[in-house]
Amino acid sequence: MPEGFSVGPFFVRFYGIILMSGAVAGAFLATREARRRGYDPEIVWDLFIYLLIGGIVGARIWHILTPSPSSGVTTSWYLSHPLDALAVWKGGLGIPGAVIGGLIALYFYSRKTGINFAEWTDIGAPSLALGQAIGRWGNFVNQELYGAPTNLPWKIYIDPDHRLANYQSVEYYHPLFLYESLWNLMNLFLLLWISRRFAGSLKNGDVFLTYLIVYPLGRFLLDFLRLDASLVGGININQTVMAVVALCAGAALYLRHRKA
Repeated sequence: MPEGFSVGPFFVRFYGIILMSGAVAGAFLATREARRRGYDPEIVWDLFIYLLIGGIVGARIWHILTPSPSSGVTTSWYLSHPLDALAVWKGGLGIPGAVIGGLIALYFYSRKTGINFAEWTDIGAPSLALGQAIGRWGNFVNQELYGAPTNLPWKIYIDPDHRLANYQSVEYYHPLFLYESLWNLMNLFLLLWISRRFAGSLKNGDVFLTYLIVYPLGRFLLDFLRLDASLVGGININQTVMAVVALCAGAALYLRHRKA
């Protein structure tokens, strides 16, 4: 499967095109949400570049700190090869880091402009889910983020160059990227429905807290199918973080509305 195409001396990777398509689609959705809440949608495009930079930097740092065994590199290797640490076009971006980086960028932007930080996390939450749903197809192009071997009708073929060392004789696997993409689409529609159905009783930040419950829950469950989980101290760090985030977000949402 081709990973991109050449334009003169440059090689354009489908991975990057797909990620950018997800980001732009999310931004368009955010403009609709911003307008619905009475904001100038141009704020979205002004904020977009900050979120994009913050998200990419955060996602890459997360990957560098928690590389999967299938990447063939370690954190110490990245730290001693800074040029490779910067090579995001080769893949290797962690969603938790992207969310953290984006939140940091949004926080500083809100401090600078005076927009309500919590409300804008709600505006951005459905867009984040949409961007993830589209962006996960970049993993399909790179033949990464596949799950355990399977013979189910929707199995996906992985060529030998992208198989794990202990699975060279196995051809078909769970399309884990597809499962996560569909989960994110479900999360998108759930967040949009909640933001409208309960508009009168929601507090600023509630929609984003719901995102922090639903996405981590799906990621936690899907990680049981992963063959190349990132291990830190012998534990699956991504799965553990997802469990902690979902529980904390659920507790925060409950405490905010327990009187009601």
